[in-house]
Amino acid sequence: MTPTAVDLLTACIKTLTAPVAAEDAGLFLTARMRTVASLNRLVAFECAQGAAVRIAENAAIRSLIAEAGSGYARLAEGAAAIGDGDCTIEALDAANAKLRRLLIVLHEAVEQASECELDRRILTFYRWMAERRELPLPSARPA
Repeated sequence: MTPTAVDLLTACIKTLTAPVAAEDAGLFLTARMRTVASLNRLVAFECAQGAAVRIAENAAIRSLIAEAGSGYARLAEGAAAIGDGDCTIEALDAANAKLRRLLIVLHEAVEQASECELDRRILTFYRWMAERRELPLPSARPA
């Protein structure tokens, strides 16, 4: 399960509103607050860029599948039929999951056919997707 922004913020709220035992004060409480702050930073980043990243990724997957060649026309038709819905994160993630499954089917077929150039393009594409989803983490050093 990939937690949503709502899931993460709800956990942060629970953490911030939970009573702190006297024995948990000090360094433990400081670490706890830093964790909450880090999660909030990641949620803010996701809220700011999450939809745009998913829309671009979904379009790029459709394009890659469409450009794979006539031997993969059925997959291209399937990818083209998958819309982004109402562009909420939930709808975009659902479309993304379906598109990724088609991309995996394409990649397996490409590997079976030993199409090295297309295989390299797909592997490069996987790297691009991972880089776009990377979230910047704050420094782990205490202040």
